[in-house]
Amino acid sequence: MAAKVVGPSDGKAGFLGSIGVRFMIDGDETGGGFSLVEHPMSARALAAPLHRHAREDEYSYVLEGSMGALLGDEELVAGPGDLVFKPRNQWHTFWNAGDQPARILEIISPAGFEKYFDELTELGGSTAAEPEVLMELCARYELEVDPQSIPGLVERFDLRFPGEPI
Repeated sequence: MAAKVVGPSDGKAGFLGSIGVRFMIDGDETGGGFSLVEHPMSARALAAPLHRHAREDEYSYVLEGSMGALLGDEELVAGPGDLVFKPRNQWHTFWNAGDQPARILEIISPAGFEKYFDELTELGGSTAAEPEVLMELCARYELEVDPQSIPGLVERFDLRFPGEPI
């Protein structure tokens, strides 16, 4: 593998339906060990319904703003410089907990789930995709999602779903 520098505007960018994604390092570049994406989030944006991954762990490093997360029954808020570990098989979600845009780096290990994000952006995001297509996509990536959790999360944490592209 060759050395690589990823600049602040390098990498394909897209919108997942509620938050953005910028692809920085994919699994093909790391031998499948991990992938790295950036998630820009508009103010008070809920990133996703409650969900859990069967195959990968996620690590969210807050670059700017504040990120709220629900990890199982534990609620937390992380700020710049904080790293939040979201282990596989644990129900979780996250959001921008502030009134200003936020950005996080998401490390996914092992790699592979970045391809879900790529496919989702091609579908126009979670809010534009046909429900049957979205269900099939989730099944292929062993992602279990609880869309019924959205209204309660929005109300409980004073959030918006979908968020706005930034």
